[in-house]
Amino acid sequence: MQLGLSKQKVARAKRMAAKVISGDYQVQYRLLDDHCLELRNTNPGTTVRIDVQPQGNPANTTRVFRRIYVCLGALKLGFQAGMRDFLGFDGTFMKGPFPGQILTAVGLDSNNGIYPLTYAVVEAETFQSWTWFLELLGEDLNLGPRSNFTFISDRQKCGRATTVNHFQRAMYELKEMHEIVHHAVSVIPASSWTKFHFSGRAHTDCLLNNLCEVFNSKIEYARDQPIITCLEYIREYLMKRLCVVQAAINKCETLLTPTATQLFEVIKKEVARYVDQYNGAGKYQVGCPWQDQYVVDLNDRSYTCRNWEITGMPCKHAVASIWDRIANSEDSSPMEEYVHPCYKTTTWRAMYFNQIDPINGRSLWPRSESPYTLLPPKHHKQVGRPKKKRKRGVDEARGQTSNLSRRYVSVTCAKCGNKCHNSRTCKGQGELVNPELLEDRGVC
Repeated sequence: MQLGLSKQKVARAKRMAAKVISGDYQVQYRLLDDHCLELRNTNPGTTVRIDVQPQGNPANTTRVFRRIYVCLGALKLGFQAGMRDFLGFDGTFMKGPFPGQILTAVGLDSNNGIYPLTYAVVEAETFQSWTWFLELLGEDLNLGPRSNFTFISDRQKCGRATTVNHFQRAMYELKEMHEIVHHAVSVIPASSWTKFHFSGRAHTDCLLNNLCEVFNSKIEYARDQPIITCLEYIREYLMKRLCVVQAAINKCETLLTPTATQLFEVIKKEVARYVDQYNGAGKYQVGCPWQDQYVVDLNDRSYTCRNWEITGMPCKHAVASIWDRIANSEDSSPMEEYVHPCYKTTTWRAMYFNQIDPINGRSLWPRSESPYTLLPPKHHKQVGRPKKKRKRGVDEARGQTSNLSRRYVSVTCAKCGNKCHNSRTCKGQGELVNPELLEDRGVC
Protein backbone atom coordinates (compact mmCIF):
# COMPACT_ATOMS: atom_id res chain seq x y z
CA MET A 1 0.00 0.00 0.00
CA GLN A 2 3.01 2.26 -0.61
CA LEU A 3 3.69 2.58 3.15
CA GLY A 4 7.13 2.89 4.63
CA LEU A 5 7.21 1.03 7.96
CA SER A 6 10.21 0.24 10.06
CA LYS A 7 10.73 -3.23 11.50
CA GLN A 8 10.45 -1.83 15.02
CA LYS A 9 7.02 -0.33 14.32
CA VAL A 10 5.79 -3.58 12.74
CA ALA A 11 7.06 -5.52 15.76
CA ARG A 12 5.19 -3.22 18.15
CA ALA A 13 2.00 -3.58 16.12
CA LYS A 14 2.38 -7.35 16.16
CA ARG A 15 2.79 -7.38 19.94
CA MET A 16 -0.33 -5.24 20.33
CA ALA A 17 -2.35 -7.60 18.13
CA ALA A 18 -1.03 -10.67 19.97
CA LYS A 19 -2.01 -9.08 23.30
CA VAL A 20 -5.57 -8.62 22.06
CA ILE A 21 -5.81 -12.23 20.84
CA SER A 22 -3.90 -14.14 23.54
CA GLY A 23 -3.95 -11.72 26.48
CA ASP A 24 -1.32 -9.89 28.49
CA TYR A 25 1.43 -11.98 30.08
CA GLN A 26 1.56 -9.99 33.32
CA VAL A 27 -2.16 -9.20 33.75
CA GLN A 28 -3.20 -12.86 33.50
CA TYR A 29 -1.33 -13.73 36.69
CA ARG A 30 -3.60 -11.34 38.64
CA LEU A 31 -6.65 -13.12 37.19
CA LEU A 32 -5.40 -16.64 37.88
CA ASP A 33 -7.34 -17.04 41.16
CA ASP A 34 -10.60 -16.08 39.46
CA HIS A 35 -9.93 -18.51 36.63
CA CYS A 36 -9.33 -21.34 39.10
CA LEU A 37 -12.64 -20.64 40.83
CA GLU A 38 -14.50 -20.75 37.53
CA LEU A 39 -12.77 -24.01 36.61
CA ARG A 40 -13.80 -25.65 39.88
CA ASN A 41 -17.40 -24.43 39.58
CA THR A 42 -17.93 -25.66 36.03
CA ASN A 43 -16.06 -28.97 36.43
CA PRO A 44 -16.91 -30.63 39.77
CA GLY A 45 -14.19 -32.79 41.28
CA THR A 46 -11.40 -30.75 39.67
CA THR A 47 -8.27 -30.16 41.72
CA VAL A 48 -6.47 -26.84 41.22
CA ARG A 49 -3.61 -25.78 43.48
CA ILE A 50 -1.54 -22.59 43.29
CA ASP A 51 1.83 -22.31 45.02
CA VAL A 52 3.62 -19.00 45.60
CA GLN A 53 7.14 -17.96 46.44
CA PRO A 54 7.92 -17.78 50.20
CA GLN A 55 7.29 -14.26 51.48
CA GLY A 56 9.35 -12.82 54.31
CA ASN A 57 6.85 -10.07 55.12
CA PRO A 58 3.38 -11.48 56.01
CA ALA A 59 1.82 -8.02 55.76
CA ASN A 60 2.66 -7.75 52.08
CA THR A 61 -0.49 -7.93 49.93
CA THR A 62 1.29 -9.38 46.90
CA ARG A 63 2.62 -12.85 46.25
CA VAL A 64 4.90 -14.05 43.45
CA PHE A 65 3.55 -16.97 41.42
CA ARG A 66 5.58 -20.17 41.48
CA ARG A 67 3.47 -23.20 40.47
CA ILE A 68 -0.03 -24.30 39.48
CA TYR A 69 -1.42 -27.85 39.39
CA VAL A 70 -4.57 -28.91 37.48
CA CYS A 71 -6.34 -32.28 37.53
CA LEU A 72 -9.75 -32.16 35.84
CA GLY A 73 -12.49 -34.16 37.54
CA ALA A 74 -13.62 -35.96 34.37
CA LEU A 75 -10.10 -37.20 33.65
CA LYS A 76 -9.66 -38.32 37.25
CA LEU A 77 -12.80 -40.46 37.15
CA GLY A 78 -11.95 -41.84 33.73
CA PHE A 79 -8.46 -42.87 34.74
CA GLN A 80 -9.76 -44.75 37.79
CA ALA A 81 -12.26 -46.58 35.55
CA GLY A 82 -9.47 -47.67 33.20
CA MET A 83 -8.01 -50.24 35.65
CA ARG A 84 -4.41 -49.50 34.65
CA ASP A 85 -2.05 -48.37 37.42
CA PHE A 86 0.42 -46.89 34.96
CA LEU A 87 1.54 -43.30 34.30
CA GLY A 88 4.31 -41.67 32.31
CA PHE A 89 5.95 -38.41 33.41
CA ASP A 90 7.69 -35.76 31.37
CA GLY A 91 8.35 -32.03 31.28
CA THR A 92 8.65 -29.46 28.53
CA PHE A 93 9.80 -25.85 28.80
CA MET A 94 7.71 -22.70 28.33
CA LYS A 95 8.65 -20.35 25.50
CA GLY A 96 7.18 -17.06 26.75
CA PRO A 97 8.91 -14.18 28.53
CA PHE A 98 8.59 -15.89 31.92
CA PRO A 99 10.49 -19.08 32.74
CA GLY A 100 8.75 -22.32 33.54
CA GLN A 101 8.19 -25.98 32.75
CA ILE A 102 4.99 -27.86 31.96
CA LEU A 103 4.94 -31.17 33.86
CA THR A 104 2.52 -33.81 32.57
CA ALA A 105 1.27 -37.22 33.73
CA VAL A 106 -0.11 -39.36 30.91
CA GLY A 107 -1.60 -42.85 31.08
CA LEU A 108 -2.96 -45.39 28.59
CA ASP A 109 -6.61 -46.00 27.78
CA SER A 110 -8.20 -49.32 26.83
CA ASN A 111 -7.31 -48.80 23.16
CA ASN A 112 -3.63 -48.17 24.04
CA GLY A 113 -4.09 -44.49 23.26
CA ILE A 114 -2.77 -41.68 25.42
CA TYR A 115 -4.90 -40.61 28.37
CA PRO A 116 -3.61 -37.30 29.84
CA LEU A 117 -4.45 -37.17 33.52
CA THR A 118 -2.93 -34.04 35.03
CA TYR A 119 -0.60 -31.17 34.20
CA ALA A 120 1.20 -28.40 36.04
CA VAL A 121 3.23 -25.27 35.32
CA VAL A 122 6.25 -25.01 37.61
CA GLU A 123 9.33 -22.82 37.86
CA ALA A 124 11.78 -25.53 36.71
CA GLU A 125 12.33 -29.28 36.70
CA THR A 126 13.79 -29.63 40.18
CA PHE A 127 13.51 -32.16 42.98
CA GLN A 128 11.20 -29.82 44.91
CA SER A 129 8.85 -29.16 41.97
CA TRP A 130 8.55 -32.84 41.04
CA THR A 131 7.96 -33.77 44.68
CA TRP A 132 5.19 -31.16 44.92
CA PHE A 133 3.63 -32.44 41.70
CA LEU A 134 3.75 -36.11 42.73
CA GLU A 135 2.36 -35.45 46.21
CA LEU A 136 -0.71 -33.71 44.74
CA LEU A 137 -1.11 -36.50 42.20
CA GLY A 138 -0.93 -39.07 45.00
CA GLU A 139 -3.72 -37.26 46.86
CA ASP A 140 -5.95 -37.23 43.77
CA LEU A 141 -5.46 -40.96 43.12
CA ASN A 142 -5.52 -41.92 46.81
CA LEU A 143 -2.07 -43.49 46.58
CA GLY A 144 -0.55 -44.66 49.83
CA PRO A 145 3.05 -45.62 50.61
CA ARG A 146 2.40 -49.20 49.40
CA SER A 147 0.19 -48.61 46.40
CA ASN A 148 2.37 -50.65 44.03
CA PHE A 149 1.92 -48.14 41.21
CA THR A 150 3.98 -48.19 37.99
CA PHE A 151 5.65 -45.03 36.70
CA ILE A 152 7.82 -44.46 33.64
CA SER A 153 10.04 -41.44 33.03
CA ASP A 154 11.86 -40.17 29.96
CA ARG A 155 14.82 -42.38 30.84
CA GLN A 156 13.09 -44.92 28.58
CA LYS A 157 14.52 -48.19 27.26
CA CYS A 158 13.86 -50.71 30.05
CA GLY A 159 15.01 -54.30 29.78
CA ARG A 160 12.68 -56.46 27.68
CA ALA A 161 13.35 -59.77 29.47
CA THR A 162 10.25 -61.04 31.28
CA THR A 163 12.02 -63.72 33.33
CA VAL A 164 15.12 -63.78 35.52
CA ASN A 165 16.84 -66.41 33.37
CA HIS A 166 16.36 -64.41 30.17
CA PHE A 167 17.61 -61.27 31.88
CA GLN A 168 20.74 -62.96 33.23
CA ARG A 169 21.46 -64.46 29.81
CA ALA A 170 21.12 -61.04 28.15
CA MET A 171 23.41 -59.45 30.75
CA TYR A 172 26.02 -62.15 30.14
CA GLU A 173 25.90 -61.49 26.39
CA LEU A 174 26.25 -57.75 27.06
CA LYS A 175 29.31 -58.40 29.21
CA GLU A 176 30.88 -60.43 26.44
CA MET A 177 30.32 -57.62 23.93
CA HIS A 178 31.22 -54.59 26.06
CA GLU A 179 32.33 -54.96 29.66
CA ILE A 180 32.31 -51.20 30.40
CA VAL A 181 28.68 -50.86 29.34
CA HIS A 182 27.79 -53.94 31.37
CA HIS A 183 29.35 -52.42 34.47
CA ALA A 184 27.50 -49.11 33.97
CA VAL A 185 24.17 -50.92 33.62
CA SER A 186 24.80 -53.24 36.57
CA VAL A 187 25.17 -50.27 38.93
CA ILE A 188 21.51 -49.34 38.40
CA PRO A 189 19.09 -51.48 40.47
CA ALA A 190 17.42 -53.95 38.13
CA SER A 191 14.07 -53.48 39.87
CA SER A 192 13.74 -49.99 38.37
CA TRP A 193 14.29 -50.77 34.69
CA THR A 194 13.69 -54.44 33.85
CA LYS A 195 10.40 -55.90 32.67
CA PHE A 196 10.59 -59.05 34.79
CA HIS A 197 10.15 -56.83 37.86
CA PHE A 198 6.82 -55.47 36.55
CA SER A 199 4.07 -56.19 39.06
CA GLY A 200 1.31 -56.86 36.53
CA ARG A 201 -1.00 -54.15 37.88
CA ALA A 202 -0.13 -51.83 35.01
CA HIS A 203 -1.42 -54.35 32.41
CA THR A 204 1.06 -53.10 29.83
CA ASP A 205 4.59 -53.83 28.68
CA CYS A 206 5.18 -50.27 27.48
CA LEU A 207 8.91 -49.53 27.61
CA LEU A 208 9.10 -46.06 26.08
CA ASN A 209 7.73 -42.77 27.32
CA ASN A 210 6.42 -41.81 23.88
CA LEU A 211 2.93 -41.28 25.29
CA CYS A 212 4.18 -38.12 27.03
CA GLU A 213 6.05 -37.02 23.91
CA VAL A 214 2.83 -37.30 21.91
CA PHE A 215 0.93 -35.17 24.40
CA ASN A 216 3.71 -32.55 24.48
CA SER A 217 3.52 -32.25 20.70
CA LYS A 218 -0.21 -31.52 20.96
CA ILE A 219 0.30 -28.60 23.35
CA GLU A 220 3.12 -27.00 21.37
CA TYR A 221 1.12 -23.79 20.80
CA ALA A 222 0.29 -23.41 24.50
CA ARG A 223 3.94 -23.19 25.54
CA ASP A 224 4.33 -19.73 23.98
CA GLN A 225 1.16 -18.20 25.49
CA PRO A 226 0.29 -16.34 28.72
CA ILE A 227 -0.46 -18.48 31.74
CA ILE A 228 -4.29 -18.59 31.53
CA THR A 229 -4.25 -18.90 27.73
CA CYS A 230 -1.79 -21.77 28.09
CA LEU A 231 -3.96 -23.59 30.64
CA GLU A 232 -7.11 -23.00 28.60
CA TYR A 233 -5.49 -24.31 25.42
CA ILE A 234 -4.61 -27.56 27.21
CA ARG A 235 -8.11 -27.87 28.72
CA GLU A 236 -9.81 -27.22 25.38
CA TYR A 237 -7.60 -29.80 23.66
CA LEU A 238 -8.54 -32.39 26.30
CA MET A 239 -12.22 -31.46 26.00
CA LYS A 240 -12.19 -31.93 22.23
CA ARG A 241 -10.20 -35.14 22.48
CA LEU A 242 -12.79 -36.74 24.75
CA CYS A 243 -15.47 -35.96 22.15
CA VAL A 244 -13.40 -37.41 19.29
CA VAL A 245 -12.67 -40.66 21.15
CA GLN A 246 -16.30 -40.95 22.26
CA ALA A 247 -17.35 -40.85 18.60
CA ALA A 248 -14.94 -43.71 17.85
CA ILE A 249 -16.27 -45.71 20.81
CA ASN A 250 -19.84 -45.41 19.53
CA LYS A 251 -18.77 -47.10 16.28
CA CYS A 252 -17.03 -50.00 18.05
CA GLU A 253 -19.16 -53.17 18.20
CA THR A 254 -16.53 -55.74 19.25
CA LEU A 255 -15.95 -57.08 22.75
CA LEU A 256 -12.37 -55.78 22.74
CA THR A 257 -11.18 -52.37 21.60
CA PRO A 258 -9.89 -52.10 18.00
CA THR A 259 -6.21 -52.04 18.99
CA ALA A 260 -6.62 -54.90 21.48
CA THR A 261 -8.43 -56.94 18.82
CA GLN A 262 -5.54 -56.48 16.37
CA LEU A 263 -2.94 -57.41 18.98
CA PHE A 264 -4.88 -60.51 19.99
CA GLU A 265 -5.21 -61.63 16.38
CA VAL A 266 -1.43 -61.42 15.98
CA ILE A 267 -0.98 -63.59 19.07
CA LYS A 268 -3.41 -66.19 17.72
CA LYS A 269 -1.46 -66.48 14.46
CA GLU A 270 1.73 -67.33 16.37
CA VAL A 271 0.13 -70.34 18.07
CA ALA A 272 0.07 -72.58 14.97
CA ARG A 273 3.64 -73.84 15.47
CA TYR A 274 3.21 -74.66 19.17
CA VAL A 275 2.41 -78.04 20.73
CA ASP A 276 0.68 -78.37 24.10
CA GLN A 277 0.65 -81.30 26.55
CA TYR A 278 -1.96 -81.54 29.33
CA ASN A 279 -1.17 -83.17 32.67
CA GLY A 280 -4.78 -83.67 33.73
CA ALA A 281 -4.55 -81.29 36.69
CA GLY A 282 -5.00 -77.94 34.97
CA LYS A 283 -1.41 -77.46 33.80
CA TYR A 284 -0.03 -77.48 30.27
CA GLN A 285 3.42 -77.76 28.73
CA VAL A 286 3.38 -75.51 25.68
CA GLY A 287 5.97 -74.57 23.10
CA CYS A 288 8.36 -75.88 20.48
CA PRO A 289 9.99 -79.16 21.60
CA TRP A 290 13.29 -78.62 23.46
CA GLN A 291 13.29 -74.92 22.71
CA ASP A 292 10.61 -72.43 23.73
CA GLN A 293 8.64 -74.47 26.24
CA TYR A 294 6.70 -73.06 29.18
CA VAL A 295 4.47 -74.46 31.89
CA VAL A 296 1.03 -72.82 31.75
CA ASP A 297 -1.50 -72.87 34.58
CA LEU A 298 -4.75 -71.27 33.41
CA ASN A 299 -5.83 -70.84 37.02
CA ASP A 300 -2.67 -68.88 37.87
CA ARG A 301 -1.48 -66.32 35.32
CA SER A 302 1.91 -65.80 37.00
CA TYR A 303 3.51 -68.74 35.22
CA THR A 304 6.97 -69.01 33.72
CA CYS A 305 6.49 -66.73 30.69
CA ARG A 306 4.79 -63.92 32.70
CA ASN A 307 3.62 -62.07 29.56
CA TRP A 308 -0.02 -62.75 30.45
CA GLU A 309 0.54 -61.44 33.96
CA ILE A 310 2.36 -58.31 32.80
CA THR A 311 0.14 -57.26 29.89
CA GLY A 312 -3.22 -58.71 30.92
CA MET A 313 -3.58 -60.33 27.49
CA PRO A 314 -3.06 -64.11 27.05
CA CYS A 315 0.23 -64.88 25.35
CA LYS A 316 0.69 -67.47 22.63
CA HIS A 317 1.42 -70.21 25.18
CA ALA A 318 -1.79 -69.47 27.10
CA VAL A 319 -3.84 -69.27 23.88
CA ALA A 320 -2.64 -72.74 22.87
CA SER A 321 -3.75 -74.09 26.25
CA ILE A 322 -7.13 -72.36 26.07
CA TRP A 323 -7.79 -73.75 22.60
CA ASP A 324 -6.98 -77.23 23.86
CA ARG A 325 -9.42 -76.79 26.74
CA ILE A 326 -12.15 -75.57 24.38
CA ALA A 327 -11.48 -78.43 21.92
CA ASN A 328 -11.93 -80.97 24.73
CA SER A 329 -15.25 -79.33 25.72
CA GLU A 330 -13.87 -78.31 29.10
CA ASP A 331 -14.66 -74.64 28.56
CA SER A 332 -17.29 -72.93 26.43
CA SER A 333 -16.23 -69.32 27.10
CA PRO A 334 -15.09 -67.22 24.14
CA MET A 335 -11.37 -66.61 23.85
CA GLU A 336 -11.78 -62.87 24.52
CA GLU A 337 -13.11 -63.56 28.01
CA TYR A 338 -9.57 -64.43 29.11
CA VAL A 339 -8.36 -60.92 28.25
CA HIS A 340 -8.20 -58.49 31.17
CA PRO A 341 -11.22 -56.14 31.39
CA CYS A 342 -9.00 -53.09 30.84
CA TYR A 343 -8.93 -53.98 27.10
CA LYS A 344 -12.71 -54.32 26.72
CA THR A 345 -14.94 -51.80 24.97
CA THR A 346 -17.10 -51.38 28.08
CA THR A 347 -14.06 -50.18 30.03
CA TRP A 348 -13.07 -47.90 27.15
CA ARG A 349 -16.56 -46.38 27.20
CA ALA A 350 -16.43 -45.91 30.97
CA MET A 351 -13.13 -44.01 30.71
CA TYR A 352 -14.65 -41.43 28.37
CA PHE A 353 -18.14 -41.35 29.88
CA ASN A 354 -17.49 -38.15 31.89
CA GLN A 355 -17.02 -35.00 29.82
CA ILE A 356 -15.04 -31.81 30.43
CA ASP A 357 -17.41 -28.83 30.57
CA PRO A 358 -16.60 -25.45 28.97
CA ILE A 359 -16.15 -22.35 31.11
CA ASN A 360 -17.61 -18.87 30.89
CA GLY A 361 -15.81 -15.79 29.67
CA ARG A 362 -13.73 -13.53 31.90
CA SER A 363 -16.63 -11.13 32.60
CA LEU A 364 -18.63 -13.95 34.22
CA TRP A 365 -15.89 -15.36 36.42
CA PRO A 366 -16.48 -15.28 40.19
CA ARG A 367 -14.35 -12.89 42.19
CA SER A 368 -11.72 -14.54 44.34
CA GLU A 369 -11.67 -13.66 48.04
CA SER A 370 -7.94 -14.09 48.31
CA PRO A 371 -6.31 -11.13 50.13
CA TYR A 372 -3.23 -11.38 47.95
CA THR A 373 -2.53 -10.26 44.41
CA LEU A 374 -0.54 -12.68 42.29
CA LEU A 375 2.48 -11.27 40.48
CA PRO A 376 4.38 -12.95 37.63
CA PRO A 377 7.62 -14.73 38.49
CA LYS A 378 10.80 -12.75 38.25
CA HIS A 379 12.57 -13.20 35.00
CA HIS A 380 16.07 -12.22 34.01
CA LYS A 381 16.11 -11.54 30.30
CA GLN A 382 18.71 -13.67 28.60
CA VAL A 383 21.16 -12.25 26.10
CA GLY A 384 20.36 -12.97 22.47
CA ARG A 385 17.34 -14.23 20.62
CA PRO A 386 14.90 -16.31 22.76
CA LYS A 387 15.23 -20.07 22.24
CA LYS A 388 12.16 -21.64 20.65
CA LYS A 389 13.37 -25.09 19.63
CA ARG A 390 13.36 -28.13 21.90
CA LYS A 391 16.53 -28.65 23.88
CA ARG A 392 18.20 -31.84 22.74
CA GLY A 393 19.59 -34.37 25.16
CA VAL A 394 23.27 -35.11 25.41
CA ASP A 395 22.74 -38.50 23.72
CA GLU A 396 20.69 -37.17 20.79
CA ALA A 397 22.13 -36.64 17.34
CA ARG A 398 22.69 -33.02 16.42
CA GLY A 399 22.25 -33.44 12.69
CA GLN A 400 18.95 -33.65 10.79
CA THR A 401 17.88 -36.09 8.12
CA SER A 402 17.16 -33.34 5.60
CA ASN A 403 20.30 -31.31 6.30
CA LEU A 404 23.18 -33.49 7.49
CA SER A 405 25.67 -31.86 9.81
CA ARG A 406 29.27 -31.37 8.66
CA ARG A 407 30.56 -31.35 12.21
CA TYR A 408 33.94 -33.07 12.62
CA VAL A 409 34.27 -33.37 8.81
CA SER A 410 37.60 -32.11 7.48
CA VAL A 411 37.56 -29.82 4.44
CA THR A 412 39.60 -30.93 1.41
CA CYS A 413 41.28 -28.32 -0.77
CA ALA A 414 40.41 -28.53 -4.49
CA LYS A 415 43.82 -27.15 -5.53
CA CYS A 416 46.41 -29.11 -3.60
CA GLY A 417 44.29 -31.98 -2.27
CA ASN A 418 45.29 -31.45 1.37
CA LYS A 419 42.81 -31.24 4.21
CA CYS A 420 41.97 -28.56 6.81
CA HIS A 421 41.70 -25.72 4.26
CA ASN A 422 39.83 -24.91 1.02
CA SER A 423 40.88 -23.56 -2.37
CA ARG A 424 40.14 -19.96 -1.37
CA THR A 425 42.61 -20.01 1.51
CA CYS A 426 45.14 -22.32 -0.20
CA LYS A 427 48.71 -20.98 -0.10
CA GLY A 428 50.47 -23.95 -1.63
CA GLN A 429 50.63 -26.03 1.54
CA GLY A 430 51.24 -29.17 -0.48
CA GLU A 431 52.11 -30.47 -3.91
CA LEU A 432 49.67 -30.00 -6.75
CA VAL A 433 47.45 -32.93 -7.51
CA ASN A 434 46.91 -34.41 -10.97
CA PRO A 435 46.43 -31.50 -13.43
CA GLU A 436 43.75 -33.46 -15.28
CA LEU A 437 41.80 -33.74 -12.01
CA LEU A 438 42.10 -29.97 -11.49
CA GLU A 439 40.87 -29.37 -15.03
CA ASP A 440 37.82 -31.54 -14.34
CA ARG A 441 37.12 -29.45 -11.25
CA GLY A 442 37.32 -26.22 -13.22
CA VAL A 443 40.62 -25.10 -11.66
CA CYS A 444 43.12 -23.52 -14.06
